[in-house]
Amino acid sequence: MSLLLLADPSPDIIGSYIHRGSCFVAELDGQVVGVYVMIDTRPQTVELVNIAVAEEQQGRGIGKQLVNHAIETARSLGYKTMELGTGNSSFGQLALYQKCGFRMTGVDPDFFTRHYPEPIYENGLQCRDMIRLMLHL
Repeated sequence: MSLLLLADPSPDIIGSYIHRGSCFVAELDGQVVGVYVMIDTRPQTVELVNIAVAEEQQGRGIGKQLVNHAIETARSLGYKTMELGTGNSSFGQLALYQKCGFRMTGVDPDFFTRHYPEPIYENGLQCRDMIRLMLHL
């Protein structure tokens, strides 16, 4: 749960999807250093709803490995599309997802201000809008 909270600060929201999805972890020397959760959303579509890497392990390519593992897992399960959403202030994540082949498909204005009681700040900017991305598998 502590890793999931790095990517989503709301235990209630994590609770709303964790039991509907499949959770995968990355281990290094017997320690869990990364996690992702994906859920089935529509026919042939899966959403990557949470992906996180332990802070002390960030910048070492683990996030990219997790995203690529999610893509390959979804393909092997027969999905045709993978979707995800991230914050407008999540610059590193937006770059990573695009490097992995995702394309921006839309913006959900004020998503984070509507669904989270406390403001979220990243990179000196308030996280307000959800940027939606998609990858054809």
